[in-house]
Amino acid sequence: MTYEEIVQKIKSLEIQGAQNIAIKGVEAFGLKMKETSDKALLQKYADEIIATRSTEPGMRNGINFCLGNVGVIENPAEVAIKHFQESNRAIAEIGAKKIKDGMIVFTHCHSSTVEAIILKALEEGKKFEVYNTETRPKFQGRITATELAKAGIKITHMVDSAGRSMIKKADLFLFGCDAITSEGFLINKIGTESLVDAANEAGIPSYSCTDSWKFDTATIGGFEEAIEQRDPNEVWENPPENVTIYNPAFEITRPDKFTGVITEIGVYKAETLVLEFQKHYPYLFKK
Repeated sequence: MTYEEIVQKIKSLEIQGAQNIAIKGVEAFGLKMKETSDKALLQKYADEIIATRSTEPGMRNGINFCLGNVGVIENPAEVAIKHFQESNRAIAEIGAKKIKDGMIVFTHCHSSTVEAIILKALEEGKKFEVYNTETRPKFQGRITATELAKAGIKITHMVDSAGRSMIKKADLFLFGCDAITSEGFLINKIGTESLVDAANEAGIPSYSCTDSWKFDTATIGGFEEAIEQRDPNEVWENPPENVTIYNPAFEITRPDKFTGVITEIGVYKAETLVLEFQKHYPYLFKK
């Protein structure tokens, strides 16, 4: 794909999943790095890509890694993409340990990372079922259901509003992540918080599954993560007069509400992840 095609596909949600968005964003930036080494021009392209999805620090960290290493290392975009790919494999191995025979695993929306964990558990010979939400208005949950069903996993697919009652029957809740702040707040697909609350009430462990590069270093300096408001037409193209459509893509969940975060560097409470992240990737804190 060309630079323009990738940018458009990220913006239109044709490219789904924070991990996939990060990889494709870096890939697009890598195309421009092959054309020029002018820092000012590359910054312009970086800003353009990042603006397609404001709540995607994984993509921002990947692109900023590339910007910071122009002329320092060879093919920084390839290095960043390799990080995301290897990270996904590591998270799958760690996360699969949480899935046991006979479990019902609940998931929300579409997360390539959660999908990788579930497929790894299947590869290990475990027998389990998956419940998942359709995730309106763009129905990203259908991607999850389709991919897991292809692998031979039994799926129960439901409308979002059925999630709270159905999660009570599950044994484990695994969901993705679009951003983590320095205070451990999680930004993920709208609907996550109510499902985490329901899991807590039912005594079900809930884990965000993510590459630690989703940590937003800007939040250390007081930056507040923006919640993307999507096009109202995604919900209702021609609503009656005096009807206002509210269509947030994400919401914030407090760190005390979910059990922990499964990352490529281990499983941690969200509040402590920043310290581990800084130990493993100090170069991403450089301005």
